[in-house]
Amino acid sequence: MAAAGESVHGEADLVELLLRDGGGTRVLDAGCGTGRVAIELARRGFAVVGVDADPVMLATARAKAPDLPWVEADLAALDAAPGVSDGPFDLVVLAGNVMIFVDPGTEGAVLAAVRARTVPGGLIVAGFQLGPGRLDLATYDRLAVAADLEPVARFATWARDPFAGGDYAVSVHRARGDAPGSPG
Repeated sequence: MAAAGESVHGEADLVELLLRDGGGTRVLDAGCGTGRVAIELARRGFAVVGVDADPVMLATARAKAPDLPWVEADLAALDAAPGVSDGPFDLVVLAGNVMIFVDPGTEGAVLAAVRARTVPGGLIVAGFQLGPGRLDLATYDRLAVAADLEPVARFATWARDPFAGGDYAVSVHRARGDAPGSPG
């Protein structure tokens, strides 16, 4: 990517832009894998927590950045995850096709769980491949609305290229009002 003039940190670039525009410093990297995005965001000065269900990937993330908080948890069950359950986060990023790798049928629970850890007005940003037999945008949008999220923007890439169809989308949603289940 770098040789072609593309940013190898496109996800972090977009997250940083969104947070600089809207304020906030706390980021949940949901489905962090080996930590590439979380580590770059921390390098840029953001307070980041990485969460993933794969202990092998988390071991790699911990080896690369032992000072960052890494949490092993199922994204659909974040209420039981120490270090994540207390939130709130200004932005949740689901990069690396996370939404098409969660257990089928749990996509709505994942969106509800990350929404519950997002401040009112905070953002949830998810990028994933589109294709037959995968999560489609109409379903994703319906699940997002059910999780009390409103659409903000949709791009074809993390570099904010306009979305006009295609096989990849980056969706930005804003958390409305109070987190579901929170007082007031």
